[in-house]
Amino acid sequence: MKGKKLSRRQFVGHSLAVSAALSYRNILGANDRITIGMIGCGNRCQGSLLKDILEFSRETNVEVAGICDTWRQMREKATEQVLAATGRKPSQYIRYHDLLATGVDAVVICTPEHQHCTQLIDAIRAGKDVYVEKPLGMTMDEISAAYDVVKASDRIVQNGTQIRSLPAAQAAKRLIAEGDLGVIVKAEQSRNGVRPFWYGYAERQVSRSDVDWEGFLMNVEKRPFDPKQYAGWYGFREFCRGPHTTQGLHFIDLVQYITGAGAPQYATAHFSQVHFKDGFTVPDSVEITYQYPEGFLVRYGQFFGNGSGRYLNIYGTGGQIDCSNWSWNGQWKLSRNQAVEGEAFSGKDLPQVEGTPHMKNWLDCLRTRQQPIAPIEAGHAHAVAGILAEEANLRGRRMVYLPDLRKIREA
Repeated sequence: MKGKKLSRRQFVGHSLAVSAALSYRNILGANDRITIGMIGCGNRCQGSLLKDILEFSRETNVEVAGICDTWRQMREKATEQVLAATGRKPSQYIRYHDLLATGVDAVVICTPEHQHCTQLIDAIRAGKDVYVEKPLGMTMDEISAAYDVVKASDRIVQNGTQIRSLPAAQAAKRLIAEGDLGVIVKAEQSRNGVRPFWYGYAERQVSRSDVDWEGFLMNVEKRPFDPKQYAGWYGFREFCRGPHTTQGLHFIDLVQYITGAGAPQYATAHFSQVHFKDGFTVPDSVEITYQYPEGFLVRYGQFFGNGSGRYLNIYGTGGQIDCSNWSWNGQWKLSRNQAVEGEAFSGKDLPQVEGTPHMKNWLDCLRTRQQPIAPIEAGHAHAVAGILAEEANLRGRRMVYLPDLRKIREA
């Protein structure tokens, strides 16, 4: 770092003791540039996460110093994106361990779902702050392990559930906290599409010589190279549980954030392959119902084959909020039709409030050392919801989450 006589490597190690020293350096060196490494550089990274970092890099004084991906073309495209925006060419890495061994201060994890917890734990132990995409993980054991490692450190961890950072979400949270929606009784989303989103990914052409197949598999059972699984991992349950974790957890996290609730208490679920039966193993239709300790119900439904019937509403005894518009400047509408006897109006926009973009919130927190808007507690809670629904579907029973034990059992 500029103005420093000591090598950056002196501050970086693979223990929490070194992590504490790195935190102290960040506080003292608030005017110094923070270096960031990107782990996983596919479409989501290039089109959103890396793009956001580059947009806010001058304002927050950060630099993308490392690019890591098991797919050569993705590494090269992300590298060119950084070079074009900054005039500086970051170093490239195939294995994430090699990136963690460098002096970067923080990493962004944007990899397949089966890799998240392992990479998060390794990054924390290497003394890095972390932005990790959702879901936090795929099993209770791994999300509990990740939670414990993060909580035992002083690292700043942001989960990639960016919908909670929208100005409209801030307005809805304030409205509910002030009691203007009455008692929350239900929230539900229907999120449908003509074709499963994993098809577009799986159709990408990939050659064995261009990828580190073993690095991609990580802890998953070894098997011969399969380009369809590599490019279209969203469609295979070993790497992704399905649309309820890839897309549905944005909704679940939003509900938990604006209501102030933690993880759900109960879940029932039914997953099915109704129409798209061509080698993929994730469901194309899901129906989930949750009950929260606070008493309200949450329903999430999604199917592919028809894009009609999309909505997202939160209902209280004092009205309902239409939360469908997820654009940055999108307005959510408050309606009181039939909510309160003798009182009816609809279509009123929630009052506008300011918000901070999700990535910028994390970048700011790297310096202030304050907790970001989606800390590890939020990541653990949304992951519990996804796993609870998974277990309910597999067992065909109502399942209960026991927070004191961090266990899921039959109700």
